[in-house]
Amino acid sequence: MRNELLGTVDTGRDSLSALVDTTYMYLDLSQALTLSFPTMDFMHTSSSNDPWRSLCNVVEHSGIFDSEKRQPHLRCMENTRVNLWGSLRRLLRRRDQTNVWLNGCTGIGKTSIAFTVAEEFKRAGRLAATFFFSHKHAQIAGKIIPTIAYQLALTFPRIRGDIIQAIEKDEFLLSSEKSRVDQMRELVINPLHTLRFCQERPYVIIIDALDECFSCQEAARLARLFVEMLSGTNLPTIHLIFTSRPDAHIRAAMPPGVCQIPLTICDSFIVQDVHCFLRASLDNIRTSRPDVFGRPPKPWPSEAEFETLASRTCGLLVYAAMVVKFLSPVGQCPQQRLDLLLRQKSAFCVVIDRDINQLYQQIIATSENPALYCRMLASIRLMQPLPLRDLQELFHADKESLGVMLEAFSPVISNPPDGVGNVEIYHASLHDFIKDPFCSGELYVSNARAHEYLACRCIDLLTRTEPAYGAVARNAHRYAHFWWGTHLSSAYPSSELRHLLARFKKQDLKRLVAVAEQDQSLGPLIFNLREARNTCFSWKWIRSLSDIVVAWRIVKASRKVYKEVKKSNTNVTNT
Repeated sequence: MRNELLGTVDTGRDSLSALVDTTYMYLDLSQALTLSFPTMDFMHTSSSNDPWRSLCNVVEHSGIFDSEKRQPHLRCMENTRVNLWGSLRRLLRRRDQTNVWLNGCTGIGKTSIAFTVAEEFKRAGRLAATFFFSHKHAQIAGKIIPTIAYQLALTFPRIRGDIIQAIEKDEFLLSSEKSRVDQMRELVINPLHTLRFCQERPYVIIIDALDECFSCQEAARLARLFVEMLSGTNLPTIHLIFTSRPDAHIRAAMPPGVCQIPLTICDSFIVQDVHCFLRASLDNIRTSRPDVFGRPPKPWPSEAEFETLASRTCGLLVYAAMVVKFLSPVGQCPQQRLDLLLRQKSAFCVVIDRDINQLYQQIIATSENPALYCRMLASIRLMQPLPLRDLQELFHADKESLGVMLEAFSPVISNPPDGVGNVEIYHASLHDFIKDPFCSGELYVSNARAHEYLACRCIDLLTRTEPAYGAVARNAHRYAHFWWGTHLSSAYPSSELRHLLARFKKQDLKRLVAVAEQDQSLGPLIFNLREARNTCFSWKWIRSLSDIVVAWRIVKASRKVYKEVKKSNTNVTNT
């Protein structure tokens, strides 16, 4: 610990280090973290032992295809993918189990197809369950089988009792640490045996973006598990549809008989569908902007411009959607923005990722504050997701730019219009652009810089607003209370962050303690103070006397919290 502190520069610093060591030798971190350290999911939990309620509490509702958290829902345009629909309908009408793997590169429209299939089969009463992965599910992928079991119990009420009975026997079945084979057998396969003579129609389970939350090997293992266990005898006919990128590990793991449908940029039908979408969307811009194109609207764009732009899409729906958003903003001249796109040198379709990255760069470069856009995008990728109103409160000084940025990137960032769901980056192409300096080039923002931005926003919120307690507290305040120390510990020590820390007065720390006492969340506060203390006493932060003053404030706040922890533990023991 002493290596992390001030060292032995002078006697005064030695004394301060000794005092800090004495204070923290009593702070058992493991004890602190047991005091209700938050998961930031804000999910309702129940103390009830009811097995059905226990199952409901672990369901990942955002993985269900039509969840409000997945707004806006992505569906295929009418009269597109006609050949694909014909093939899928023929396959999924079969009475023997038929499994389908739709594979294609990022941005070709796999999720739109999966959603449209799910929507159609739900209307027909033939949708058994779905799980649509996104990057936010990286830490909760273990919930996929309980979530599917929950949906099966709703689709087939007769098996609900069997699922409940399995949970009563072993509630650990709902744990993400439980063997997936055991989960699948007890929560899905055994209950489905009840229906072996009852279901005349074939049903469908859809698992979208299988490769976005696992390693390719793990994704392949999960696909094989579903295929093999659902192909057993005495089970109702349930077709499986997977979508993913065409990874070699997944291809090798697919058992014989799985129908592989590749979606490629060379497919003339896919290219035609994307061109159809682009033409309809550009025509909508033309007719909705009489201030620019007149009334009746003059033709736009020229045929040569459209063909050049359409060729740039390379059959990628996400590219076409981002182009439309780039050309659409009111107050901007669509022709001028189109000229910007057309002036770029086009890459060949075999390197389509370069084109989508160039488009992202162009969108950011034409914004009022490109550096701020990049910081916000990198921060949203790192942080626990929040609804829009809470994100605006956290990004208070930049909330107007935030709104413009989210609108520009709306084809690849979910922002539910009702404010119930969270703002999240869900498309792999934008994730890759943000995290990979090779993709984003000069616009790249490191994790340290993103943590710096988030630490600044958290500390600013804590010092700018009055404390809120319990149910009154908005998610933004909870986020700032629970995560400011974590972001600080990983942040680049910028002048803005150092200035905000210097504003972190004694009364601000007292307010943190008061909120933690009221909400019974002293454990998270101890964790944050420990992270802040270690950071503020590290050599990268100590540059002046004011830095030592800030660190000393944090030490005194920690001592206050420790006293409250001791008092709380004493009261519990006496009780």
